[in-house]
Amino acid sequence: MERIEHQQLEETLYYEQLPNGLQVYLLPKPGFNKTYATFTTRYGSIDNHFQPPGGEEIQVPDGIAHFLEHKMFEKKDGDVFNLFSQQGASANAFTSFDRTAYLFSCTENVEQNLTTLIDFVQDPYFTDQSVEKEKGIIGQEIRMYDDNPDWRSYFGLIESMYAAHPVKIDIAGTVESIAKIDKEALYTCYKTFYHPSNMLLFVVGAIEPESIMELVRNNQAAKSYQAMDEIGRFFPDEPEKVNQAQLEIQLSVGIAKCLFGFKESPHAVRLQGEDLVRQELATEVMLEAIFGEGSDLYQSLYDEGLIDDHFGYDYSLEQGYGFSVIGGDTPDPDTLVKRIQAALPEIQAQGIPADVVERIRKKKTGGYMRSLNSPEWIANRFTRYKFNDADLFQIVPLLESLSADDVNRRLQEHIDWERFAVSTVRSH
Repeated sequence: MERIEHQQLEETLYYEQLPNGLQVYLLPKPGFNKTYATFTTRYGSIDNHFQPPGGEEIQVPDGIAHFLEHKMFEKKDGDVFNLFSQQGASANAFTSFDRTAYLFSCTENVEQNLTTLIDFVQDPYFTDQSVEKEKGIIGQEIRMYDDNPDWRSYFGLIESMYAAHPVKIDIAGTVESIAKIDKEALYTCYKTFYHPSNMLLFVVGAIEPESIMELVRNNQAAKSYQAMDEIGRFFPDEPEKVNQAQLEIQLSVGIAKCLFGFKESPHAVRLQGEDLVRQELATEVMLEAIFGEGSDLYQSLYDEGLIDDHFGYDYSLEQGYGFSVIGGDTPDPDTLVKRIQAALPEIQAQGIPADVVERIRKKKTGGYMRSLNSPEWIANRFTRYKFNDADLFQIVPLLESLSADDVNRRLQEHIDWERFAVSTVRSH
């Protein structure tokens, strides 16, 4: 077991890669009562076209990764949620564009709950009958999101940006796509993506690393896994420009929702490791400087009544896709977009002053340090970075090395009007 000291942050991480390929990371937090664990596979909604090692290239129905996540909790002898509950733990799972995570938090029975987590994820049980039943449940979930204006405006924006990449497809799929899912397809996806060599186990909190690592070692040694080659993942060529500049959806809403943003360049979406994190941090500082509550633009839009305090921004950068999402509720989406289109070229021409960059950089560093008190944040963010060959604990040194030039370079690169899209939800 490798011991990795992060002296600046006063954190000690323990790591081991097991013979079957599983990566295990443990982060003891002395003084914490809670323990939080995530067992994550590098498999999400965008992985709908792949080649299993030694198999044929296949295309599976949209939404199958999320469907599989739902089905994993159902076993021959009952529901795993009940077992976690009996053991004093709260369990959950989520599927994103590029990963599926199973998790629990507890203040007692850590080893028992950890064993339950690993065992249930490594023991799939699907029947034709249970798969059919699940289609009704997930179909209801999809219809519920179809009526959710925030969800629709968010996916509307991604759909506007992306013409071909599967990031434009709703994570849950559609009622039509999940109708095509069967037991055999679920087992194919499971065998391809749930091999230990494609997974990462992270445990943080009130733990003793030696005994936890020993438990995981013994658990995995009792199961047999054949070595597996790399999975072939296929993605269509994506144009550099946006798919469509504007998308409007009509729903029953009291106030309109308007989201806008910029699709990332082909160069940016190929970044990995430290380069990806540096790009992400520089872009977030840039967006905060322009759209954060302390900015002149935010204040003037707020004073004019075009935005309220729900206005905000987000930035995503992963392998193959990336975009900014800015906006919120507004009484006048058209005027808001015009104001943004007028303001950004001026900001680009002037640049972001070094003192503004420095203030935001310090604020972000403080926010990051506070986040290290959240086991949930650490586990999920650590895993996401690790799947991108990056290290969560390098954020502080990277933030400290971030310059005004880095941020202004992002200002020029990211704000490109050929990669700008708008998604609006208005009332009927």
